[in-house]
Amino acid sequence: MKKLAILVMVLLVSSITFSQKMIARAGEIKFDATVPGAMDEVIGTNKTVSSIFDKATGELVVQAMVKSFKFKSPLMEEHFNENYMESDKLPKATFKGKVINYDAKAGSYDVEGDLTIHGVTNKVKTKMTIANEGGKVIISGVFTVKLSDYKLEVPALAKKTLAETAKITIKLPLENK
Repeated sequence: MKKLAILVMVLLVSSITFSQKMIARAGEIKFDATVPGAMDEVIGTNKTVSSIFDKATGELVVQAMVKSFKFKSPLMEEHFNENYMESDKLPKATFKGKVINYDAKAGSYDVEGDLTIHGVTNKVKTKMTIANEGGKVIISGVFTVKLSDYKLEVPALAKKTLAETAKITIKLPLENK
């Protein structure tokens, strides 16, 4: 009987811990490296971003497959994958970090961690908004990255169209695991 009571307690504790993790399989990241005033927009959107958020610890992991970014122009998408991101060799972009002082309330939070793009990892810190909507937690925000920090060089011919910095917009609709 004692063993059964211990087993029940372990299962209860593990289910409470388990329920703290939330996942998203259809998050969205928008990559915008458009030069202001340029005729062509350099905007790619990925709507198959996966992520895990642990409400108990604030830990956040986000993963995007590079080839899943879609652009208006098939040629731009090809250049993005082959010439810049080398998505056959480096297929993923990831973020592993933490929401600082997360207290389960909606609001603006500092988020910091390691962002890996094109095989290069850099520490980043930004503000994200966390909202609670119908049982979901929505994490969203915008931050800017310098392409050269990730060994992504803008050739002279592309400088009229492709900016040296990119605005990254993220939206993660997370549900209980």
